[in-house]
Order: sequence, then C-alpha cells, then structure tokens
Amino acid sequence: MQVSTLDYAIIIFYLIGITAFGKIIGGKQKTVKDYFVGNKEVPWWVISFSIVAAETSTLTFISIPGLAYLTNLNFLQLTFGYLIGRVIVAQVFLPAYYRGELSTAYSYLQNRFGNKTRSLASVTFLFTRTAADGVRLFATAIPLYLMLDISPMVAIIIIAMVALLYTFTGGLKGVIWVDAIQMFIYIGGAILAGIYLINNIPGNIGEIFSSAEITSKLSVFNFGFDNGIAGFFSEPYTLLSGLIGGAFLSMSSHGTDQLIVQRLLAAKDLGESKKALVTTGVIIIFQFALFLIVGVLLYAYYGLINVKSDEIFPKFIIEVLPSGVKGIIIAGLFAAALSTLAGS
Repeated sequence: MQVSTLDYAIIIFYLIGITAFGKIIGGKQKTVKDYFVGNKEVPWWVISFSIVAAETSTLTFISIPGLAYLTNLNFLQLTFGYLIGRVIVAQVFLPAYYRGELSTAYSYLQNRFGNKTRSLASVTFLFTRTAADGVRLFATAIPLYLMLDISPMVAIIIIAMVALLYTFTGGLKGVIWVDAIQMFIYIGGAILAGIYLINNIPGNIGEIFSSAEITSKLSVFNFGFDNGIAGFFSEPYTLLSGLIGGAFLSMSSHGTDQLIVQRLLAAKDLGESKKALVTTGVIIIFQFALFLIVGVLLYAYYGLINVKSDEIFPKFIIEVLPSGVKGIIIAGLFAAALSTLAGS
C-alpha cells in the first residue's frame, strides 16, 4: 500500500485527536445517568448525526459503492423503508421508553415482561453485536496493518483501544459527540472521492451521466414487473420489498437495539428524541445516495474489471488517490468503524 508521510500524519492526528475530543467533551462522569444517557442534555441534532454514524460501518462505506458499481441505484429504495420504520418507532416505541426513568431498552422489557425477557434480550444483543462488530473491527484493521506492516492482532488492539479510551472516559455523551464529528469525516471522504473521480473521468459531468451505460445505472425505482409476477418475487430490490423490508429492519434496529435506543434516551425530552430519530431517516437517504453515486462514478472510471465489488473502492483509494486525500479517506474508514464500535 503506497501511503505517504502526509497520509500517516493525517491518520495519526485523527486517532489521537478523536480520542482527546471524546474525553474532553464527555466531561466527568459522576453518576450512572451521566455515563449512560449523558444526563439527558445532548442536543437532538448531535444525537441524529451520531445515530447515522453508528449504523454506518466500514463495510457499508466500501460495499455500497461496490453494489452500485456492479448494478444500479435500486438499493436506495430500501432507505425509503428505513424512513417509514423510524417514523413508526418515533410514534409507537419512543413514548413507551419515556414513561419512567429508563437508560436502556432492556429496562423497559424488564418492567413490561420481567427479568427473563430482559436477560434473553440483553444476552442476544451482546452476542450478536460482538459477532457483527468483530467482522467490522477486522475489516477496519486491514488497511492499518498493511500500512504499518504490523500483525492484524496488533492493528485490532490499536483500533479497539482508541474506541475504549474515549468511551470509558467520556461516557455516552463523549461517544455521541465523537460520532457526530466522525459522520462528517467519512461523508467528507466520500465527497472528496466523488470529486476526484469526476475530475479524472474523460468529459464533463453532463457527458458522464448522459452516456447510455451510466444512464442505465442511475435507475432508482424497480417495481418488479419487468419479468412478470416471477420477477416481482425473484428480483432482490423492488420498491415494495424495499419499503416493507426497510421499515421492519429499521423498526428492529432503531426501536429495540440498545446501540441506537440509548442515544435516543439521551435527548432532554420525547419531542427532541422523535426529531433526532426521524431526521436520521432523511440523512440516511442522502448518505446512501452519495455512496451509490460514488459507485456509479467508479464504473465510469474503470469500466467493468475483474475485481470483487467490495474491493473496487479500496482499490481506487489505494492506487489512484493522491497523498493527503488518501489519508483523509482512510481516516474516514476508521471513523465509520469507531462510530459503531464505541457505541457497542
């Protein structure tokens, strides 16, 4: 991996800076309420940004562009379902969580259904989150151990320790504020990559998006009837499946998953919490649209080459981007990973 001194400096500055920021902004944790719900004084818009960052992993950052590179923008239909699901959670789930002084989704389950239900849900969360974040942590460690020429285990420990330091010292408040900053880091990285692609693809932006091959990849809506009834049930991304599947997935992750619910409980009241949650649904649509457009631009830049879809964006980052820009985008990879790990 060809990484310059400037790239190293950017990455190291980012890792040190984000750890210090989390510790400082979190302040002293004097009570359980301080640590677990930020004393319910975190602004709703910061919570909104942090939720988007928490649900965006390194795998999302590199795989969604790869999906558009191979196919088109049909995946965006799923995000419309995400928004519907969050509106339902805001109107149905959140009022229940705000009845009483709760700091976790599992406190509500205990009050409503008893200790056994709470324990089962808690254990399920711990095991599934550990398995999922283990994959995300390893994926993020790959560029770090390649750059520093160290073992994968050491790279994993470095990333985990960075997340642990500001989580342990800053509590939920520190995690939320750090995640909000990290959302802008990885979004900025994606925008930089898109700008660089546009500037290096032959022709102007109008010519790029008007070519027949690219126009076909800009299809967002798929009603699933192109191949009759069979196509409606066999195609992976249709509008109806996106709306229904996205809504149920979002109700599950944002209505019952402690990673998200705990952030929502850090808002000062129910109204602020609802605003934070619904706003995430709008941001997610624009974020995934950005990632997908980067994938379309990667197709315009490379054409169809013999590489796995998940490897096309990392290939561009490593081989094409100049020094400095490369460091910022690698920092964006770390930001996407840390924002998920810290909440867990």
